[in-house]
Amino acid sequence: MRIGKIGIVGSGLIGRAWSMLFTSVGYKVMLYDILPEQLSSALEYIDIELHRLEEQGLLRGDLSAEEQFKCLSTTTDIKELTRGAVFIQECIPERIEWKRALYQQLDDILEEQTVVSSSTSTFMPSLFTEGLKHCENMLVSHPLNPPYYIPLVEIVPAPWTSPEAVEFTRHLMLEIKQKPVTLKQEILGFATNRIQYAILNEIWHLVEKDILTVQDIDTVMNDGLGLRYAFLGPMETAHLNADGITDYIQRFGGEIHKVSETYDAIPKMEPGPTLEKIAKQCEEMVPKDKLAERRKQRDEFLTKLSALKKEFEK
Repeated sequence: MRIGKIGIVGSGLIGRAWSMLFTSVGYKVMLYDILPEQLSSALEYIDIELHRLEEQGLLRGDLSAEEQFKCLSTTTDIKELTRGAVFIQECIPERIEWKRALYQQLDDILEEQTVVSSSTSTFMPSLFTEGLKHCENMLVSHPLNPPYYIPLVEIVPAPWTSPEAVEFTRHLMLEIKQKPVTLKQEILGFATNRIQYAILNEIWHLVEKDILTVQDIDTVMNDGLGLRYAFLGPMETAHLNADGITDYIQRFGGEIHKVSETYDAIPKMEPGPTLEKIAKQCEEMVPKDKLAERRKQRDEFLTKLSALKKEFEK
């Protein structure tokens, strides 16, 4: 059993995933929600999911599903949640006014040792921690969905977050076998979304101009670039595609610049003909009534891919 209590605020899918990650190494985890029925639903889901993973040989950690589930408790009392907690992961919906209200509430009852981290993918931590008494212990740990299968966590400090809080969070993420990257300072969109949005911007134009279909673009990614990027990042890919990165830039830097100059202005993504075209093609690929089934297939694939990646990391 790990020393220290972990608190999770919010019992939705992200909160449930974080709970499973922390219990996988034996942390005592307390899951908080204002609705008792939400907590009951979360416990039922986690119990089923842990045993499913165990049956498939995909359970994280050395503890059994039963042992991991016993590490989990719930509460509707936020004071009970904060009592003795070394770390709290916040997983409430992306509403800035809700986050500000929650962090103000937490700030009044937090113990000095507690680091509070947000799962937000949208808001920089300064937007909801400024002026709080414990702001030096507050930051963002943004996971990718679904966190149990995708290990990346972006750690994003506010301007006033202490180096000790950042380092504590990084070590904690490593302990639960996630892969943290630490931004030196906060920036809108963090790293993942800034890169992802650049791709989506170009995709919007390619579909808008009838150069490629949505299916064609997804093929470019999942049967082309994505196959390499699942093992090598774009920089190592470039490094290997020539005699090192310097040689790559000497060979292709001019072409990269030439192509980049042809990019259109950043599109304003809003309802209209282009969105209607994209939505129609996406729904032909995966009808709305098949989304849950496709998500399940995604999670199964990511689990097996993660296992394959571990073989190559040995």
